[in-house]
Amino acid sequence: MRQNRCLKFAASLCVAIGLTGCDLFLPFESLPPAPFVPPDEGPGPSYLIGPLDSLNVFVWRNPELSVGVIVRPDGRLSMPLIDDLPATGKTPSDLARDIEEELSVYIQGPVVTVVVNGFNGPFSQQVRVLGEAGTPQAIPYRANMTLLDVMIQVGGLTEFAAGDRASLVRFEDGEQREYRLRIESLIKDGDINANVKILPGDVLIIPESFL
Repeated sequence: MRQNRCLKFAASLCVAIGLTGCDLFLPFESLPPAPFVPPDEGPGPSYLIGPLDSLNVFVWRNPELSVGVIVRPDGRLSMPLIDDLPATGKTPSDLARDIEEELSVYIQGPVVTVVVNGFNGPFSQQVRVLGEAGTPQAIPYRANMTLLDVMIQVGGLTEFAAGDRASLVRFEDGEQREYRLRIESLIKDGDINANVKILPGDVLIIPESFL
């Protein structure tokens, strides 16, 4: 009965997160382990703005145009002299250049700086944690994020979790791949080799224990 519940849960996950060719029904042992890669010390990929991000827009020598705005759910923003400007998927610098172009119709040589205050990021940049986590959720990716960082943010594992049978779904070079994770070994046993690097768009699936 409990195994059937888990299989139904896996099937619903495939539908909920839109995985194509979902491999969740494959034997767990057939999945390769997630590769251990030491976290980078330097900056990560450039941040891409997403819906509901909070931005501060500074227009040099034009304080009346310098405002705080929130990117709308449709991925656009509005500010003085600009009604609808696409923002999602752009870096802050790219968005600043687009705002300068829009404002150049009204003022001469605008210089704009965009600073992101509240981070959500676009869907493709979020890390999603499903199943038996303390608080399953989608969280914004940040530079040099590791599995331990993610688990701290979602409140660890529930008492029913099969943490060492968790899996990671990752899209690499346009293909979907799935890897084994050993979350329980990482959290309870301190096995640092289980602390794998997390990438933008990763999906972590933590199943319920059969026992």
